[in-house]
Amino acid sequence: MNQLSEVLLCGDGTLTRGERELIAAHVSSLNRCRFCYHTHAAFAAARVPGGMALVDQVREDLPNAPVPAKLRALLEIAAAVQRGGQEVTGEHVEAARREGATDEEIHDTVLIAAAFCMYNRYVDGLATLACDDPEHYAERARLTGGYVATWHDALKKAG
Repeated sequence: MNQLSEVLLCGDGTLTRGERELIAAHVSSLNRCRFCYHTHAAFAAARVPGGMALVDQVREDLPNAPVPAKLRALLEIAAAVQRGGQEVTGEHVEAARREGATDEEIHDTVLIAAAFCMYNRYVDGLATLACDDPEHYAERARLTGGYVATWHDALKKAG
C-alpha cells in the first residue's frame, strides 16, 4: 500500500505533489480518519503555498478557500467519490474541464480519492493509533520525501 501511495502521490503527472496530498487530506478529513488526515495535511502543508492555513481553509470551507478554480473542481470530484463512486456526475467532470483539468487529472483525482477511502477504512478498521500533535506529522513531512522511503526507514529503526 505504501508503494501505491508513492505512485499516486509522488509519481509522474501534471498535478503537483502538494495538490495530490491536498486531495488525500481532503478525502481523509471527510472520512474522519485522523491518522491519514494529519499525515497528508502535513505533507500538503509542506508543499502548497499557504501551508497549513490553506489546508485548514480547504477542510473548513472549500467553496471559499483560496485555491485555484481547477483544484477546487477536482476537490469537489474527490468529495463526490468519498460519498460514493456514482456520486461523480457529468457536471462535476465538465466543471473541472472548464477550469482546465485534463482527463488524466480527473482520472488521478478519482483514483486518489478512491484509494484514500480504502486506506481510511483500513487504518480505522485496525484501530491505528493517531498522535494528536500536528508537529509530529509536520516533522515527518519535512524529513521524508515519500512513502516507500518512510516504510524502509521505519523498518530499519525497528531493527
